[in-house]
Amino acid sequence: MAKGPSDTRPQTKLVTAGRRPEWTGPVVNPPVWRASTHLYPDMAAKEEGGKHNQDGRFFYGRRGAPTQWALAEALTELEPGAAGTVLYPSGVAAIAGALLAVLQPGDVLLVTDNAYEPSRTMATGLLARMGIETRFFDPLDPDAFPSKFCDRTRAVLLESPGSLTMEVCDVPALAAMAREKGAVSLLDNTWASALGFAALSHGCDIAIMSLTKHVGGHSDLMMGSASAGKRWYARLRQTAQALGHVVSPDDAALAARGLRTMGVRLERSTASAVEIARWLSGRPEVAQVLCPMLPGTPGHDLWLRDFTGGCGLFSFVFGGSDEAGRARFIDALELFGIGYSWGGFESLVVPFDPAPIRSETPWPPAHWSGQDRLGVRLSIGLEDPADLIADLDRAFAAMEQG
Repeated sequence: MAKGPSDTRPQTKLVTAGRRPEWTGPVVNPPVWRASTHLYPDMAAKEEGGKHNQDGRFFYGRRGAPTQWALAEALTELEPGAAGTVLYPSGVAAIAGALLAVLQPGDVLLVTDNAYEPSRTMATGLLARMGIETRFFDPLDPDAFPSKFCDRTRAVLLESPGSLTMEVCDVPALAAMAREKGAVSLLDNTWASALGFAALSHGCDIAIMSLTKHVGGHSDLMMGSASAGKRWYARLRQTAQALGHVVSPDDAALAARGLRTMGVRLERSTASAVEIARWLSGRPEVAQVLCPMLPGTPGHDLWLRDFTGGCGLFSFVFGGSDEAGRARFIDALELFGIGYSWGGFESLVVPFDPAPIRSETPWPPAHWSGQDRLGVRLSIGLEDPADLIADLDRAFAAMEQG
């Protein structure tokens, strides 16, 4: 089994991490351990097993087995500053599990106004029913951020870039303010992953990812993760076990396999996304291109300062308000599937208009034309970018035909 030194670069860690000989044996990939009951050879072993609640110690299926442990350890190695990683059955479950590890009735949660819609729904629904108040804030207005805090503010949920409208916030500054106020900062880091943005190193307390996206990479599994330092990792683990959160060994094996190629997939999809975004910026039908990786677009300076990589997800906004035209455009696409999620090998497209779910940030932004509000989000896959551009070009022609 390959085993590199501990100071290897992230791309090498993708290959070597989580491959302990005691978990993999003589094979390259950790085997799939399907098990609910873990058997003990004698009573002494049973008593000893119950004393240690940690990965690597057999106890019961809900605490995992080598397949899940190997994946969690690999993700921990990829997140500088992490003491451990907890796996969840979906990205939304990871967000819920992390928030419930931090919050209790009477607390106030601050949520970025560009948050993933299920995060927003969770905050205003489930958490509200539990007696937790949510206040939304503009992620691009750090001067107003301190005014959102009160003596009950316990946590701040960030997302950068926003997964629809791609706002890049100053995560280090916001996380530092949260810490000064005694609040825990949680970052949904799915867009960049730990390869593109080291969340804990930039001041966040908990880094959350939907492994469904880049890590899985093949649109065939649902999983999430939360990584943290010693203080919050213990609480994350305790809360996940209390909620019965567990992932199947089969899905964990798929995620671990996807992890090994995530680096090269992200490099390819990022390069293609930048090429396509640049092409879109020259189209007369397009009013705005929202791609932080592209020079001259909103958020690029912060992306350049803080990020070490990107991904294939970005958006653009049509000029005008012709919803039927947008539908014709999307329906004409042949290489883009219409569907949610991102990070898979196949390109995807979804329309969006976030105005109904924003409370602190107007859509469209005040400095845009009021008619330019119809967005399209693209997840660029592994196809040849020239073919994707040709497909988009045909779709623009179909849109104009009426």
